[in-house]
Amino acid sequence: MTPVLRQQELDAQAAEAPTYSIVIPLYNEAENVEPLYRELKPVLEHLGAPYEVIFVDDGSQDGTYEVLLALHREDPTVHLVRLSRNFGQTAALAAGFDFAHGAIIIAMDGDLHHDPQDIPRLLETLQQGYDIVSGWRKDRPDDFLTRRLPSRIANWIMARLSGVPLRDFGSTFKAYRREIIKNIRLYGELHRFIPALASLVGARIAEIPVRARPRYRGQSKYGLSRTIRVLLDFITIKFLLSYMTRPLHFFGPVGLLALASGVLLGGYLTLKKFLYGISLLQRHGPLLLLSMLLIITGVQLISIGLIGEIIMRTYYESQRKPIYTIREIRSRREARASPTDSKGA
Repeated sequence: MTPVLRQQELDAQAAEAPTYSIVIPLYNEAENVEPLYRELKPVLEHLGAPYEVIFVDDGSQDGTYEVLLALHREDPTVHLVRLSRNFGQTAALAAGFDFAHGAIIIAMDGDLHHDPQDIPRLLETLQQGYDIVSGWRKDRPDDFLTRRLPSRIANWIMARLSGVPLRDFGSTFKAYRREIIKNIRLYGELHRFIPALASLVGARIAEIPVRARPRYRGQSKYGLSRTIRVLLDFITIKFLLSYMTRPLHFFGPVGLLALASGVLLGGYLTLKKFLYGISLLQRHGPLLLLSMLLIITGVQLISIGLIGEIIMRTYYESQRKPIYTIREIRSRREARASPTDSKGA
């Protein structure tokens, strides 16, 4: 095929509504972008359906965007979303998901840690009636004591508490049906908990082993601070899974228990005063204070639960805002909102 005919074929493919959208967040991956693209391209071509590759530059400072720009000029199926600064992997994924048009959306890392050859296996499993298929890095090339063992413990805890039986929550390599991922709003480090959030709407979730390769070039961006943020976000997820739509059910029982304990203790002290004529402040000052604190705490907790109910109803009725701001979009789609239309708080 001549270069002209090949370019015409690529342009026609880019104009079609894609079946598959590949979302790849990047932060300082200039050395890895082109090797990843060269591996990914033949795999996508072999799928036999229209596709798009969405690279999200999360505020890179090493020339990643310039490499992406060259790929975009070469291939009209390559789209670029450039964030105005480094927002983090979750926000970068959210930007890619918002921009994606495919019926099936696949997310993967940009350091060649994930093997593009596993994409057909994710899709094959998805076609068996699942809404999300997650890649399980069964044989990770990481150090056992510092990475794999803590990961196994954390994944076991998260699976037990969330009720979603995954063995690798931290894997970005996943395939989603569009209608599922488009209805999940991400923030913090919540991208690793997407299956748990999707379970709230009854999504069917599967997990398959995938190859995990060492980083091609560059340094890992993971550190202790991210681990701490993940643990804090997991507390949030556990609360959301159990009480997202009914916060009063969480605060209410504790508040009622505190209120009832305070009333009973106060009643006991009042009865003792009338029966024995003792001075409560002199004889039972600490108990009287405890009674008052329990009553006040109970009222406050119940009030927090009621306020939470109001906030949740406001949340569901309000307009949702993105958690990122876009500096620039490079795409050959004809109809697309301007970058300023996508800015959020």
